[in-house]
Amino acid sequence: MEDVIELRGLRVVGTHGALPEEQVRAQPFEVDLDVHADLAPAGASDALDDTIDYGALAAAVERVVASEHHQLLERLAQRIADVALDDPRVASVTVVVRKLRPPVPQDLASSGVRVTRRRAGA
Repeated sequence: MEDVIELRGLRVVGTHGALPEEQVRAQPFEVDLDVHADLAPAGASDALDDTIDYGALAAAVERVVASEHHQLLERLAQRIADVALDDPRVASVTVVVRKLRPPVPQDLASSGVRVTRRRAGA
């Protein structure tokens, strides 16, 4: 699948992390998505119903980051991929999650993970 919807730099505050303070103190996260789907029907019709509503997808991702708690960024990225794959038109999705204030003493701008998940048979 060559068609991709790109969502970049979705910033959401959430409580994710393994350290005790990360489980109670909210911190900023940034999410990027590459959503692979057949965009030809929307290209022909110019109708929102024929494509992935990226506004609705961004809202769903925001709910995951803001309302759930996970210790690992790997688990958070998996949950975001699960939400994207809820739409049967999504063949695969690559999710990048960045923690913008990683709790380390070094001068580190961000830490993050990238996962790619595919629908069975895609």
